[in-house]
Amino acid sequence: MTSGPDSAEKTIEPRKSRVRSLAPAAVFALLAFIALSVAVLYGISGLPGKETAASGAKSCAASAERLAAVAASATGEVAALSPAKTPRPALDLTFEGPDGQKRQLSEMKGRAILLNLWATWCVPCREEMPAFDRLQAKAGGSDFEVVTLNIDTARLERRQAFLTEIGVKSLTFYADPTADVFQVLKRAGKVVGLPTTILIDAKGCELGILSGAAAWDSPDTMQLVAALRGP
Repeated sequence: MTSGPDSAEKTIEPRKSRVRSLAPAAVFALLAFIALSVAVLYGISGLPGKETAASGAKSCAASAERLAAVAASATGEVAALSPAKTPRPALDLTFEGPDGQKRQLSEMKGRAILLNLWATWCVPCREEMPAFDRLQAKAGGSDFEVVTLNIDTARLERRQAFLTEIGVKSLTFYADPTADVFQVLKRAGKVVGLPTTILIDAKGCELGILSGAAAWDSPDTMQLVAALRGP
């Protein structure tokens, strides 16, 4: 039996037809698979984030009025304060208490917090520390605390020596010798350097950030703290 060009074309043509008929189906199946994968990934990574953000905003909704009061009080010596756009839960930082045991910032809910990050190598930090001590002595109590959080990672003996030298009496010693708290806040876009002070109300909601030093025992500060504490 011989086969010429005509028979070859008859053999090849049906195969071409089958390929053309299968191609759209294969493309459709591939697109469907991609769409399903995206939906699954969105369900895993997208929705929880949205739910967390929504629940966080909801939990701090009651702090909106206090935020407005804080923003209005950011004048004079504390005019550099950047009020939050909306109240959000403060990041739950981990650090050491005066006994060296781990603490969580969330454990301090129930009192308003002036959270300050400082280090002994930071000259503005050293200059404002006595004012923080006076502020704590004047306004500190069951509903408000100045939390000065040291982030030195070397020559740790200098921390207490410095505080003793300037005569700190009212501040509780908090520290993070790993400086992880700084990195966590930096990744969140909340700090770029030292000193940085974050205002957190009694519900654990962040209301504002002040980058740089300030006169923390001034009348302007007392007005700001009164707004942070609320009625």
